[in-house]
Amino acid sequence: MNIKLFRILTGEEVIAELLSEDESTVTIQNGLVVLPTSSGTVGFAPWATVIDRGNPELLVSKSHIVYIASVDSAVESKYNDVYGSKLVTPEKKKLII
Repeated sequence: MNIKLFRILTGEEVIAELLSEDESTVTIQNGLVVLPTSSGTVGFAPWATVIDRGNPELLVSKSHIVYIASVDSAVESKYNDVYGSKLVTPEKKKLII
């Protein structure tokens, strides 16, 4: 997955999977809005909460985006907890001789 942070003109910061982009638009899916908490950390809530979950792709105009950035690995891990495949690769067993 290509997880990015999108700063929207409204001030929202949205973490989503970037599917594609062209000169004027980006196509994303599974957006989470970043919300500050009272403890000084951040939380996440669904962005575009009433879209069809069977067709989660959103076409967003680049004219509404301030910037696009990579996310910290801890944030990407949290995103994957929410939207990832939920598959866990077990550690390889090692033979002790």
